[in-house]
Amino acid sequence: MTTRQTKSDSAHGGQTAKRKAGEEAQNVSVTIEHAADTVRQGIVTSLSSLDTIESEIATLVRRTVSDTLRTSAAAGTDSVQLVSHVVMAAIEAAEHVGTGLTMSIKSVTKGAILGVHDVGGDVIGASAEIMRSVIRHGAAVGADIAGVTRRAVDGLIEATAETGGDIAGIGKKAVQGAIEEAGTISHLTVKTVKEVLVGLAGSVGETMQAAMPQASMQGGHLMDKSKGGSRQVHHS
Repeated sequence: MTTRQTKSDSAHGGQTAKRKAGEEAQNVSVTIEHAADTVRQGIVTSLSSLDTIESEIATLVRRTVSDTLRTSAAAGTDSVQLVSHVVMAAIEAAEHVGTGLTMSIKSVTKGAILGVHDVGGDVIGASAEIMRSVIRHGAAVGADIAGVTRRAVDGLIEATAETGGDIAGIGKKAVQGAIEEAGTISHLTVKTVKEVLVGLAGSVGETMQAAMPQASMQGGHLMDKSKGGSRQVHHS
């Protein structure tokens, strides 16, 4: 009798242990799923917030540029000069905060082009100056030139596509402006900018590829081969 009872207790204990192990495994699974869901939802929310922030920056820059050009037209405010200062201010703001330049610069360049377009300004000339300013001030604060250049061009292209503008013309001027400015900084900056622009050429079609042959660098200066010869172009 005692032996039978012992076997029964042992079997019951084994079943209890298996049940507890199964419950623990289920709890672990639930905990892991909860953690995954928490991270998933958190990232979705954060990314949605980033999209909202970028949209707000683009809207702010667009409104500021267009309003300034409208209200100061009589004073002869130049759109090229204005967008240069807007980009500089954006980079200074990012430096002050300590982060966000690579993220925000796309919205800044997009907003600037949209603002110039709103008042019928010279968007092609503005695009070149925007890229010069991005390279110049970005390098001055030690920014990731490759990342900033890529995002800045993305903003220009988005704005141009949105307004049905001349993507080829803006792309060409943006490339030329970026590489000219890089040539005043260092060979390394030129190399970095050119690599980024060549990489972007694939996504923008032939727009940038058409501009790149005129942007070969020798001796740290831009070589203009558009007229059959080579001449150094010094950017002042």
